Amino acid sequence: MLSTKQLALLRERRAKVLAGGGERKLEERHAKGLMGARERLAALFEPDTFQEIGTHAAHDARFFGLDGKELPSDGVIVGTGYVGSRTVAAFSQDFTVMGGTLGKMHAKKIVQSMQLALKLGCPVVAFKDSAGARIQEAVDALSGYGEVFYQNVLLSGVVPQIAVIAGPCAGGASYSPALMDFIIMTEHNAYMFITGPEVIKAVTGRTTSLDEVGSAQMHASVSGNVHFVAADDHDAIRITKRLLSFLPSNNTEDPPHAPHPELDLSPDPDIEALIPDSSSAVMDVVPIIRRLLDDGDFLEVQERFAGNLVIGFGRLGGVVVGVLANQSKVKAGALDIDASDKGARFIRFCNAFNIPLVTLVDVPGFLPGIEQERSGIIRHGAKMLFTYASATVPKITVILRKAYGGSYLAMCSQEMGADLVLAWPTAEIAVMGAEGAVNILYRNELQAADDRRAKAAELAEAYREQFASPYLAASRGYVTDVIEPADTRAMLALALRKLLPKRELRPAKKHGDIPL
Repeated sequence: MLSTKQLALLRERRAKVLAGGGERKLEERHAKGLMGARERLAALFEPDTFQEIGTHAAHDARFFGLDGKELPSDGVIVGTGYVGSRTVAAFSQDFTVMGGTLGKMHAKKIVQSMQLALKLGCPVVAFKDSAGARIQEAVDALSGYGEVFYQNVLLSGVVPQIAVIAGPCAGGASYSPALMDFIIMTEHNAYMFITGPEVIKAVTGRTTSLDEVGSAQMHASVSGNVHFVAADDHDAIRITKRLLSFLPSNNTEDPPHAPHPELDLSPDPDIEALIPDSSSAVMDVVPIIRRLLDDGDFLEVQERFAGNLVIGFGRLGGVVVGVLANQSKVKAGALDIDASDKGARFIRFCNAFNIPLVTLVDVPGFLPGIEQERSGIIRHGAKMLFTYASATVPKITVILRKAYGGSYLAMCSQEMGADLVLAWPTAEIAVMGAEGAVNILYRNELQAADDRRAKAAELAEAYREQFASPYLAASRGYVTDVIEPADTRAMLALALRKLLPKRELRPAKKHGDIPL
């Protein structure tokens, strides 16, 4: 039986741990619109389902020269809980405790949570809010980071990993989220960089700002490191839960499909109103994606980065899918370096976690330009070819309009492993666009014409009918069927249902050598 003294000691120690850095520091966080470390976990998990790991873990204050200073939970809260009905492992760095800095015990707790996720086969959610390495712990802090990074890599492709940047994430600390699958970053009070403005100025002499090198806006639109920008902590947790709703707990499970008992195979004639009369006119692909998905529910990923390629998650007939689509509103939908990287990483994630791929094609080619060539568009574009070809999940491609040259192959053609290739009557599949082909094939006729513009238009139309017709591709077996746009949703839903049991064997090898 517990003595009164033992019970009092337990409650006293627990109270200290739960208080973190103290009420005053927590109030300061609230004043800035920030949640506390424990509050973030409470908002993520179902009530009363969080079980903490390492509650009383502590560093050796004497060894690290901290003068016996107590650091509740060593600045990080770790454990498991339920998000909906599923187990999720999480850790939340506590900025009120020594700035949430990472030391050896801090890192050990994070590693324990990740190892537990591996054993349980459950996702990991990481709330990053830390001033970085704990200077007092010197090389031990660096060792701690190394152990965390190693676990990130072990978990990669086994369980989903989601990082929420809800405060500072500087220096080496930024590599852990970079090794995870998705990064959600709050718009205010959060920043992420390797070297900040002061270091940059000292080394290069250039004056810059924190927003310019580390803000959510910069990472979402320029560097491409951030997948979702959240208004605040509450919004970040909402996005996390929505993202988890599309993902399996691990790579041995299927995504949370909920196939409709009865497929709705009725046509959707309203989709045709979204298709311009001219193939050269801009066509916003997002409304088309929403018409194809259940209830128009589409979680777009990296919305602010490489807008010429749209990627994201949705359900079609209750089946979870990853969608990739060219967006002609940006750079005419051409594939460039950023779009190729964005698409390849998304394909690779979906394949790792058994998520079928639906690809909507409207691509005029790879983006031409000296900068693109010198920056390695060949290597980056090859990532799209590599990831599509290596993906063994169900793959369905719909060619909406343009599909020219190598970009036709890079958007998951039949030759690159698509299980089903559908085409609209508006599809144009050719080595190049009609205008460019006419200038090469019919140069003499153009030069002899009285009205070169009218003759070019006439020849371009003839080229489309003779050399770029979807029926030509279908006659060669490259297109499974040419369908009315109104039937697209029904055809996709039916095909997905049939393709779910797909199994595909590949040659035995350790891994392929992707052109990184």
